[in-house]
Amino acid sequence: MIELASVIRDLREELGRAIVAAEGEALRFELGPIELELSVALERSGRAGAKVRFWVVESDAEAAVGAASAQRISLALQPALAGSHATPFISGSADAHER
Repeated sequence: MIELASVIRDLREELGRAIVAAEGEALRFELGPIELELSVALERSGRAGAKVRFWVVESDAEAAVGAASAQRISLALQPALAGSHATPFISGSADAHER
């Protein structure tokens, strides 16, 4: 199982690599909403003040977790570049009129 925060962090890193890898390419893809559907297991520690943690369940491990504790969730993420309200592109430098 993998923590949900790790899945989102890895997705962010992959998208960052895609932007860098496509630098100088003529074909550009506008990055729109990203929808994830995941099977998760919830874990709550018995300690006072502990938080609930979400663990993403891999498909082959879902049977081991059990239907009673595994839940499916959907997330819709809207990607944005830090400090900008412009739509991000999977590419390198933007043309002058897109800055």
